[in-house]
Amino acid sequence: MKILFAYVGFLVSFLAIDSVWISLVVIPLYTQEVGHLMASESNAIAAVLFYLIYAAGALFICREAMQENSMSGTFLNGAVAGGLAYGTYAFTNFAVLDGWSWILVVSDVAWGLVITGTACCVGLLASRMVAK
Repeated sequence: MKILFAYVGFLVSFLAIDSVWISLVVIPLYTQEVGHLMASESNAIAAVLFYLIYAAGALFICREAMQENSMSGTFLNGAVAGGLAYGTYAFTNFAVLDGWSWILVVSDVAWGLVITGTACCVGLLASRMVAK
């Protein structure tokens, strides 16, 4: 039951924070930097699959720190997971897409670190709501 609360806490916080980031930062920045690559409409199925799978993967990486009830360990493990995931995306794009810039690499990796570490901590807080 604790993992279900952690999963829901992660998903809700990640979606809420990420939607603000996407609308305020990502869309304007990507439009400016690589607008020619952007689709006219987002793929909702791909987005849903990303969020569901990413939440499970991030929490899997944080599971030990969460079992130890360590907020700092959970944030650190989540940040590492986010840096790896978002870094893989950003550096791969930088390597193969014409026009992908360092600003996109740095902003994506930094965002992955912050949002994943934060959402893992919210997941830990949500899991604490379940009696032992």
